[in-house]
Amino acid sequence: MITENAAPRATASTPTRPAPAGGAAQLVVLALGFVMASLDTGIMNVAAHDLQARLGLTMSGLTWVVDGYVLAFAALLLLAGSLAKRFGARRIYLVGLAVFTAASLLGAAAPGGGALVAARFAQGAGAALFMPSSLSLLMNAFPESARRAKVLGVWSAIVSTSVGLAPTVGGLLVGTLGWRSIFLVNLPIGIAGLLLTRRVIAAVPGTGAPLGGTGHVLGLLALGSLSYALIEGPAAGWAAPGVLAAFAVAVLAAAGFVVRERTARTPVLPVTLFADSRFSAANAVGFLFNFAFYGALFVLGLFLQTGRGADAVTAGLQMLPAVLVIPIGNVLYTRIAPRTGNQAALTVSLALSAAGYLLLFLVLSPTLPYGVIAAVLAVTNIGSGISSPAMTGVLMEAAGREHADIGSATLNANRQVGSLVGIAGMGAILTGAGDAYQGTGYAFALTAVALAAAAAVGWLGVRGRR
Repeated sequence: MITENAAPRATASTPTRPAPAGGAAQLVVLALGFVMASLDTGIMNVAAHDLQARLGLTMSGLTWVVDGYVLAFAALLLLAGSLAKRFGARRIYLVGLAVFTAASLLGAAAPGGGALVAARFAQGAGAALFMPSSLSLLMNAFPESARRAKVLGVWSAIVSTSVGLAPTVGGLLVGTLGWRSIFLVNLPIGIAGLLLTRRVIAAVPGTGAPLGGTGHVLGLLALGSLSYALIEGPAAGWAAPGVLAAFAVAVLAAAGFVVRERTARTPVLPVTLFADSRFSAANAVGFLFNFAFYGALFVLGLFLQTGRGADAVTAGLQMLPAVLVIPIGNVLYTRIAPRTGNQAALTVSLALSAAGYLLLFLVLSPTLPYGVIAAVLAVTNIGSGISSPAMTGVLMEAAGREHADIGSATLNANRQVGSLVGIAGMGAILTGAGDAYQGTGYAFALTAVALAAAAAVGWLGVRGRR
């Protein structure tokens, strides 16, 4: 068994030895953390109503049960990337899995809403630790770019399938075993991940680089305050004093972070990364992609119920065609990217998705059959299935193995904030619209604009290597 202590510490004069080529076992093990977190998020959305009834939660309390995870996750991502670089990606990955698994047990045993919110915050912290590290370990296990493109596609397909199945799994668990089972299901996955990671994943030695504490405090304040404002805004009102104060803190902390990064001897985000147009473009695309994808998914779930009169179970089933096709796009990426490069794969797939949502905006009406909506969304999300691993591939190429941890943390942070902004923005559109069809149409138009902008950024900013 390979341990962290057994590996030599990397220094400026002692480069890290290339990892041996990975195989199926490494791929599956590194996907376990993402699968666990993806299942948990999707299942939580389905279980929210039952949680509120069983624990007597207010709407505000329920919001924090769902979104406390998101806030902790987004705020800690940059720090998690630096920790992985300093202490070794596998070590931080294991710590994250352990924290997430333990927090799941606490959530299952929670006696009330306060304890459950605390458990969700701890889950978010654990996910923030293992998600950036998993991409770094994946890059280390599969160093050849051509093979890594195929692995990213398969890896994304595994994760996408778990996202698609999460509502169905959640409904079955809550309906048969109760809400505590949605946390207990994480225990076997987390324990398997802890045991298998130490057995099949090679240790990546840390560099011992300084963490840059001031930068991380400012980054945490910026991301945490922004997440808080976006979560509380729809319920409390965008002009509420607490929301405005959170936005102000986010702006000031972000400005301080930029100033500190420009002058610090140990920047959190190496300036050389942003000098590479591929890195900047991948992060911009990540924000816009998640803004569009998760915002549209939020709108779709509401539209099927409020606009078309489906009950919760029927709406969940009707959403499956829009989600379960994503792995098809992931697999297509493994065939396309090695031949065309990530730039073409990213640009064309984003443009395809934008065209699909534009078409829905143009034809959406009460007389439009559900089958047409499902077919267009299926084709659209095949494009999304190609885009997601393509943007990850672009970022990994730009960051290289040296900066893989902080690079993937930056992408994840941008994508998470994009999801929050997208859901908040789409919610505002639905609130201000005259009816469900009008609001959904406007939301789909905004989705198309965001995806078209992402396609333009992908084409102009990415200088991909085949």
